[in-house]
Amino acid sequence: MTYQGLDPRTRLVRWGLFAVAVAIVLAVTLPAAIDALLRIAQVAPDRLPWVATRLIGFLSYFAIAGSVIYGLLLSTKILDAIAHRPVTFALHQDLAAIGLGLAGVHAVLLGLDSSVPFSLVEIVVPFAAPYRPAWVGVGQVALYLVAVVYASFHLRRQIGQRTWRVLHYVTFLAFVGATAHGILSGTDTATAWAWWSYVLATVAVVFLTAYRIAIAVEARRAAAASGAGPAVQRSPLDVRAPGR
Repeated sequence: MTYQGLDPRTRLVRWGLFAVAVAIVLAVTLPAAIDALLRIAQVAPDRLPWVATRLIGFLSYFAIAGSVIYGLLLSTKILDAIAHRPVTFALHQDLAAIGLGLAGVHAVLLGLDSSVPFSLVEIVVPFAAPYRPAWVGVGQVALYLVAVVYASFHLRRQIGQRTWRVLHYVTFLAFVGATAHGILSGTDTATAWAWWSYVLATVAVVFLTAYRIAIAVEARRAAAASGAGPAVQRSPLDVRAPGR
């Protein structure tokens, strides 16, 4: 599938619809969120670090999940018709960096939360946390896995393209770990929006993974039927860098 781009005549309409959607979301959620924060600041100001920790944790999860989903969209070439591959690949990389950075801030804020005090060792060492150590530890391991994947973007030439592609399987482990951490160690997962955030992200990853495997199997079957055979054997989940 080659890049075609979207019709430039629809640019104003597209950006206008996007602006309207953002405005609706802000109008519906922002007043309630501000009111809740003000009430917490007045009644229990010591809980503000906890609120900030959970908020940053969710934002980190959204970025990590977005990076995984974007990587799968790259591997299926779904985005190639509307966006240049170098642009989409850069966004895939940037989302991983944002998720990693926000996860680091999430960890630092844990040290400021007096409700469940975390020492530096408990923040850094997996499974040493004073609160739900197993599932917090899974989140810590997921953070380190994201760091490994992100580092591989910058070491691709040194480690080789094959090793770099294999390392991308770690992304799935990081996503599973981050999801399990959010659901089983969070104290606000029972809220509808939080639960459905995890569900929708998981459904998207499972669907795109199954779709990628299906089209890879079909392509190999078609090549075998024609007698040509695939020129290069690759993993059905391969995410290729631009120009590779």
